[in-house]
Amino acid sequence: MATFLHERTSPAASSFTPRQIVSELDKYVVGQHRAKRAVAIALRNRIRRQALPPEMAEEVAPKNILMIGPTGVGKTEIARRLARLAQSPFIKVEASKFTEVGYVGRDVESMVRDLVELAIDMVREERLQELRPRARQAAEERLLDLLLPPPSQVDVVDPAAAAQRDPAHTRERLRDQLHAGRLDQRTVELDVREQAFPSFEIISGSSVEEVGINVKEMLPGLFQGRTRKRRLKVPEAFDHLTQEEEQKLVDMETVSRTAVQRVEQSGIIFIDEIDKVAGREGTQGPDVSREGVQRDILPIVEGTTVNTKHGMVRTDHILFIAAGAFHVSKPSDLIPELQGRFPIRVELEPLGKNDFVRILTEPKNALIKQYMALLETEGIDVRFRDDAIDCIAELATQVNERTENIGARRLHTVMEKLLDDISFEGPDLADKSVTIDETYVRRMLEDIVKNDDLSR
Repeated sequence: MATFLHERTSPAASSFTPRQIVSELDKYVVGQHRAKRAVAIALRNRIRRQALPPEMAEEVAPKNILMIGPTGVGKTEIARRLARLAQSPFIKVEASKFTEVGYVGRDVESMVRDLVELAIDMVREERLQELRPRARQAAEERLLDLLLPPPSQVDVVDPAAAAQRDPAHTRERLRDQLHAGRLDQRTVELDVREQAFPSFEIISGSSVEEVGINVKEMLPGLFQGRTRKRRLKVPEAFDHLTQEEEQKLVDMETVSRTAVQRVEQSGIIFIDEIDKVAGREGTQGPDVSREGVQRDILPIVEGTTVNTKHGMVRTDHILFIAAGAFHVSKPSDLIPELQGRFPIRVELEPLGKNDFVRILTEPKNALIKQYMALLETEGIDVRFRDDAIDCIAELATQVNERTENIGARRLHTVMEKLLDDISFEGPDLADKSVTIDETYVRRMLEDIVKNDDLSR
């Protein structure tokens, strides 16, 4: 039981204080200090838990978070950036995609299975990074064998001829030429395994895991694919051989075990649109199914064991972050048991003009920086004056107030419309230097502000 405490949390994340975590999130998400503070404490508590004795750590449950706020204010981005910061397996699911058991649709356990698959990819990539130098070395030796076949039977009969050749010296000369790229145009012949896929499916229950019989394990040779000779240029052959060596070196059993452990101890599941499955008083019909989805989600959040093809996965210590706009329903419309499993509730504020100005300019991935970088690839130097940025934020706020408030997502619509001409005519422009001011913004965006249907 003691082993799981040593499962890897990112060294950087483990040294972050809650204040530093918030500071990192500030680089990508504007405002929403209360939500950032809540997730920072949740992440720090996870790190604290891993320092506890095993029997105490087992008792400490994660404090799940319910984010309440309109669309486009940063709920998903906060959770995603937090997971990236902690290097935790992270998956986002929509509650509305799941259906009650017995209905056609995705079952709630699939969110855990998807998280495990994602963790497998993460751990496998980490192992590959560690093993890549060894794999490349082994691939190089195999490639040199193809370029310089081992001594033939004639050499064994005539040792004098073999001595004159000095294969070791020739091999090292070939190695130097290979490193210098002088052999890139040469071709070698090697065996390449063809991808073969089964031409039939077995469908039973609502998920593949319920089939219970793994045909690939029963008939291991059936789906392996045949090998055929192919002539490849040296660089392609080297890449192919490196991949083959990587597959040999990676122990998938260890990868699966580590991935399951990482999911159990540091996985994060973000359940969006939780308000869509909240029942509302006085309505008929679909609410039965909505409440059924909540009851199906409940054991996953409470802590249960899910059967996956990589083994049994316990969900007791997975951190769940749920989010919803709660325009029509309210958090108290969720079933009481589910409400109790999200003890931390944070309300995210709607975004205004000043927030939009900051979103356009401050974050590392700010929209204006993105567009400037995109156009710069074609030599177009686009500059935004401060009055232009102020005007973009003002118009986006006006459109949000008049139509549906979609938060920061409105800026994508506005920026696309604003830069439509430059993006289209950019490659043909004689003058590659463009300065965007308030006059240009108002001229390009007057239609989107006037025409409510268009802005919708």
